[in-house]
Amino acid sequence: MADSDVASVPSVHRPRTADEVAEIVRLASREAVPLTVVAGGHGPWSHAPAAGIRLELGELTDIEVDGTTVRIGGGAVWGDVATALAAHGLALSSGDTASVGVGGLTLGGGIGWMVRAWGLAVDQLIGAQVVTAAGEVVEASAAEHPELFWALRGGGGNFGVVTRFDFVAHPLSGIAFSESVVDGDATAVLRVARELLRDAPRELTVTYMDVPPMDPSAPAGARLSAVWAAPEPDRLRAVLESVSALDGVRTEVTTPAYRDVLMEMPEPEPKEGEEPPAPPGFIGGNGLYAELDDALIERLVAFRRSYPASVVFLRSLGGAVRDVGQEDTAFPARTAAWFVLAGAFDVPGMVDDDSRAAIESDWREIEAGRLAEYGNFADTERPDAVTGMFSEAGFARLRATKAVWDPQNLFRRNHNILV
Repeated sequence: MADSDVASVPSVHRPRTADEVAEIVRLASREAVPLTVVAGGHGPWSHAPAAGIRLELGELTDIEVDGTTVRIGGGAVWGDVATALAAHGLALSSGDTASVGVGGLTLGGGIGWMVRAWGLAVDQLIGAQVVTAAGEVVEASAAEHPELFWALRGGGGNFGVVTRFDFVAHPLSGIAFSESVVDGDATAVLRVARELLRDAPRELTVTYMDVPPMDPSAPAGARLSAVWAAPEPDRLRAVLESVSALDGVRTEVTTPAYRDVLMEMPEPEPKEGEEPPAPPGFIGGNGLYAELDDALIERLVAFRRSYPASVVFLRSLGGAVRDVGQEDTAFPARTAAWFVLAGAFDVPGMVDDDSRAAIESDWREIEAGRLAEYGNFADTERPDAVTGMFSEAGFARLRATKAVWDPQNLFRRNHNILV
């Protein structure tokens, strides 16, 4: 493509091969055009600026299974991966939403339903095909370009466009799944869940969610959901007995397909000729915590009770996550036992200046005890916060790797690591 053609190039590009991706990257670099890379489209950078190039990977969706090795195109989504792997009796620990892209979730670490059994998504990654800022197609693994491979495992999209991910999948004949609806004391439920997860079998991963009726992705109210990484409902019932025995808790155990526990997040359909409504702002954040202590539990329960448009979400960690050394990937907090998100939607008529300030103050108290922020759930561009998404040593190493692979910062539409 000639330099003179750049003005006529459409802003949206949907390449079908790694070589086509490389051509687009070289064009963006040569013309100093802002570049946004989109996999599943759930990230905050899914909409490129008008003057830039939007590189959509949605045509790169091949899923190839060879034994337990799985090669997945950079534009695939986790629901399709789960469906394809189920035909082989396999699974990966992915996200918990079917339409989330493999690329974005993996590059940020990847906390999923099997996280305690199998670790993060990056812990199952064994290789990647990457288009670099120089427009070259390279293979990265522990043996080839190992420092680039290390950075891809939790460092986000700072280092190149990943056009193929290579994972080792796990045999999975089925799962057990439970939902415990909480009509009683949320504080008691969270304390019991904390004690349970300290010594629970690795097959168990739980999520606690308390959301208002306005959230379309989950039923309103509080519930503790659990996945057991085997089709053993009796074992799941037995492990959850301490939760089920609490007053005001109703537990149901089923054996669905793993694909069926991945949430669907439908996009709102605007009326003809209208733009979809902008989502409300969000006041709050997330963190990785070493412990779910009483003070944190009380703050979370009080936060949800105080603000009708608020959300509290927790996911258990530990288990296989801690088997990987802190220095082995860029993920910031291997010792974390829980992921916690809390915040409120800034809905006109429900949140005024006084309540907005109160929400921000309460969030700061919750935030104070975290080990690190998890970048995959940070939905705004805050350059000053990026250092808090990595360990000190990890961030220094990521900066050094960025200087080698993208010194001009072509890949900056992300939680950007500056050289």
